[in-house]
Amino acid sequence: MEPREPFAEVFAQLRAILTRHAAAFTAVHDTADNYYLNGGATAKYPDGFFFGAVQIKKRYVSYHLMAVYAEPALLADMSAALRKRMQGKSCFNFTAVDAPLFAELATLTERAVACYARRGWLAHPSAHDERS
Repeated sequence: MEPREPFAEVFAQLRAILTRHAAAFTAVHDTADNYYLNGGATAKYPDGFFFGAVQIKKRYVSYHLMAVYAEPALLADMSAALRKRMQGKSCFNFTAVDAPLFAELATLTERAVACYARRGWLAHPSAHDERS
């Protein structure tokens, strides 16, 4: 059995969460199993500061959100169920679609975008301003 096939719908739904904010970022990778967004360039990261990604791995789909590492207070009101999906400080792993957790992750992602906007880390700030 192809390990990536069962995760196609999980990837699609998690990718959709990130693509809502894509205009404010730069897509580094956009393939069938890897969607990766960078914020604006910094002295340390001239190609852009990592924002988030969705990647199909061998046994799960990972949703990375760097803002929760940069600003841990974003996790203060996270549910126990979503916290259980955390691997490390900024990664959430899923093996199946979970609508309530995906909705919570979408809200967390909105707050992460706002965090990047406050810190001046968006690649295309005017795109975020137009959404606000």
